[in-house]
Amino acid sequence: MNKHRLLTAVLLTLMVAGSQAKVRLPHLVGDNMVLQQQTEARLWGWAKPKATVTVTPSWGQAVTAKADKDGRWLVKVLTPKASYTPLSLTFDDGEGSVSIKNVVSGEVWVCAGQSNMEMPVKGFWGCPVEDYNQVVIDAKNHKGVRSVKIPSIMRMEPQDDAQCEWRECSPQTVSEFSATGYFFARTVHSALDIPIGIIEANKGGSRVESWLTKENLQKYTNEPTDTAGIVAFKPDQDYLRGLLWGNGTFNPILNFTVKGILFYQGCSNIGDPGNQYSERLKLLVEQWRSQFGLGEIPFYFVEIAPYHYDDVNGTNGSLIREQQFRASQIIPNSSLVCTNDLVYPYETTQIHPAQKRQVGERLAYTALNRDYGFEQVLYKSSSYKDMAIKGDAIYIHLQDNYHADAPFEMIQGFEIAGEDKVFHPAKAQHFWQPGGGYWDEAIVINSPEVKNPVAVRYCFRNFQIGNVKNGANLPLFPFRTDNW
Repeated sequence: MNKHRLLTAVLLTLMVAGSQAKVRLPHLVGDNMVLQQQTEARLWGWAKPKATVTVTPSWGQAVTAKADKDGRWLVKVLTPKASYTPLSLTFDDGEGSVSIKNVVSGEVWVCAGQSNMEMPVKGFWGCPVEDYNQVVIDAKNHKGVRSVKIPSIMRMEPQDDAQCEWRECSPQTVSEFSATGYFFARTVHSALDIPIGIIEANKGGSRVESWLTKENLQKYTNEPTDTAGIVAFKPDQDYLRGLLWGNGTFNPILNFTVKGILFYQGCSNIGDPGNQYSERLKLLVEQWRSQFGLGEIPFYFVEIAPYHYDDVNGTNGSLIREQQFRASQIIPNSSLVCTNDLVYPYETTQIHPAQKRQVGERLAYTALNRDYGFEQVLYKSSSYKDMAIKGDAIYIHLQDNYHADAPFEMIQGFEIAGEDKVFHPAKAQHFWQPGGGYWDEAIVINSPEVKNPVAVRYCFRNFQIGNVKNGANLPLFPFRTDNW
């Protein structure tokens, strides 16, 4: 009996030792994944300390790496041109091997932010995206789109792995994909006809500070970075906590080789003073680019949509939109998608508007033009350029081509004020006069309530929908000419 127990113990010890020796991969490196094409894609994992790990791709030469004293290793593998051809990889540390299959080479984008990026195609609380059934049926045409969802978890220390798995797009799986991310990927997939992968690393309700590192929080903010301080800061709203979501939800993806980052966030930073939001968003982009180590990768982000924020006529939401626009001007290789037209009048209290297809498509138009050579694809919304006062009217000029939805009706969304700083709804119409000169092409704005105007605002309220769009059917960014 004792000999039997001893033999059992020996066998168990050998089994444990064998399992410890066998090379281990992070969950993100697994079956069905999409590798960034034609680059040095990073692959990593763990093995016995100082062990030599051989990585053999089905399409090329094997490469090796030596695990460090903690058993960590990382290699770079040259990836082939994008294709639907299934690929495989084998990882061997000399004492055991692991293989992954049905890998493809394509384009990989990160989908980051809060709940409007996290919102799946099936929506939240029984509110799916617009045309949901058709989206599900159409998914059969986009099998080249794949997604992986990183669980939203909080951690005090940066994590290097997360429980996740890559999913192939199908009518059975698409409802769980990030809606904004999926519509981006679907559009790029249609244009390029290559595999598109999206890595969903986001958390509903999170702030910009939720994703900053401990070092950046300590250097640039007054946010607590110790456990007691973080818990005390937002005891009943953990989604607002700083540091933790970046450690638990974003850090596990930083070794993966990606093309760029898509970001949809801002609602939870309503009320931030001055330029704080734009400066911290710029800091976050710099942090992520440094952590990925892939250079100045694209950062394309989404303006928060109209929402009541307890007062439809308030301006807290508008101030964040203004900060987002400013961020697009100070963050290199970035671009902002305008969403002023992507809510219905009845969605005043709907923080997750149903029109996610257009959001994803506009992000895709941006990437197609800027990164994939589709120069004829228009992606820029109009924005305010300058103004001039002439009599009782203000003439404004816009950048990036404009016209109104309904050219024979009053343009909607403008307000005008005099020196009393009281804004009144204004009449606005296109003004064009042949012959050259400053006044040739503009929008002229006036109100019988304001005899001596000094300032103009366009959709500068929490929930206000205008109808000025450009030739690409993209809306004018909300703006103000004052600083009141």
